[in-house]
Amino acid sequence: MSDDIVRHLRCPVCGDALSSGDGALRCAAGHSHDMARQGYVNLTAGRAPHTGDTAPMVAARVAFLGAGHFGPLAAALIRAVAAALAGPTALAGPTALAGPPPLIVDAGAGTGHHLAAVLDAHPQAVGLALDASKPAVRRAARAHPRALAAVCDVWGRLPLADGCAAALLDVFAPRNGAEFRRALRPDGTLVVATPALDHLTELVAGLGLLRVDPEKPGRITASLGPGWSVIGEEVVRWRLSLSRSEVATLVSMGPSARHLAPAELERLVSRLPTPMAVGAAVRVTRHRPS
Repeated sequence: MSDDIVRHLRCPVCGDALSSGDGALRCAAGHSHDMARQGYVNLTAGRAPHTGDTAPMVAARVAFLGAGHFGPLAAALIRAVAAALAGPTALAGPTALAGPPPLIVDAGAGTGHHLAAVLDAHPQAVGLALDASKPAVRRAARAHPRALAAVCDVWGRLPLADGCAAALLDVFAPRNGAEFRRALRPDGTLVVATPALDHLTELVAGLGLLRVDPEKPGRITASLGPGWSVIGEEVVRWRLSLSRSEVATLVSMGPSARHLAPAELERLVSRLPTPMAVGAAVRVTRHRPS
């Protein structure tokens, strides 16, 4: 377990610093958080109120993202983090040798797919994947050698030191503005990815999926609360050509999976043309504490 990551962690019970040893993280007060055999650590204080994505949803996400269908989104996240690490105090290039590596936190990281892509593009950084779903965190623990994965309720207090993260990713995930602001460095950047209004519209119409709220951009800003400035935005659009099984996998990995029974999804998908042309559109915004 990398000390470059552990030094940023805090005990979810008392808030003290954590240190690693003998397969666990411990604080000075004696609270111990064991590493699971799958390589992740549970940093919730007691019973988590949210369980996150189910194992079938996680398996669908692994299959769909692993096929590269959301590659343009990963590229946009890499660009956004590059802008964050290019600040005057960022550690990049030769100056990385002068201090500890910058920390990139993915809140609601799921399988760690997007964090792994960002870390591949930024070899000077280390990463932390946080998610409430144990099936997701088990996958995230194997996503990248420079990342640690932890079970965490993103709606609650994050198990992080104040001002420790150079960049914080929030990709289709809950937004805890107050905690994001606390955990970010003063020059840090919050990168938020949300579906644009025209995201997967062909499937929304054909399968009756959940629609994107037209007021979503404004609600995102409001949900972060005060103390944020938008410093950049990019809307990424690309086309997908999907088989019926790929459409079913895409639907099964998202929130619509909770509203469609598998048999009903199979029936609806069987009516679609194959391959199915689908447009993807994601809004990626960069925010800075103000």
